[in-house]
Amino acid sequence: MSADTIAPPGRSHSRRPIVLLRALACAFLLDTLAQAALAGLFVTGDVDLLAWHDANAQLLAALAVLQTAAAGLLRLRAGGPGWPIAATAALVVLVLGQQGLGQARILAGHIPLALAIFGTATALTCWSFSYRGPGKDSP
Repeated sequence: MSADTIAPPGRSHSRRPIVLLRALACAFLLDTLAQAALAGLFVTGDVDLLAWHDANAQLLAALAVLQTAAAGLLRLRAGGPGWPIAATAALVVLVLGQQGLGQARILAGHIPLALAIFGTATALTCWSFSYRGPGKDSP
């Protein structure tokens, strides 16, 4: 057995943490797209969709928290890198800030922050599918 096939103490080579992170990253990214669609339909005159947009913001916040937990599991159970924990935690903060700006109707900050959330979610999702395990992750 070679040294690179031996897991660090207390860690396994289980694929479950990265599969969970990928699933949550995809769900978050797709829900971010749905959120943008709801916003677009609202501003074109369908005011009933504002309530849907607000409710979906709660779902995005929950998905961001779950994604942070999945990034933590990847680190603790499979020896993954630590930076996804910080990035997903930043998503939690960004989504909460986004909710505050939206409720205050500060669109000058709400719309650019939405783009930052979408960009971060896209980068995390792409990374999660390119991740190959400890010591095999490409930059």
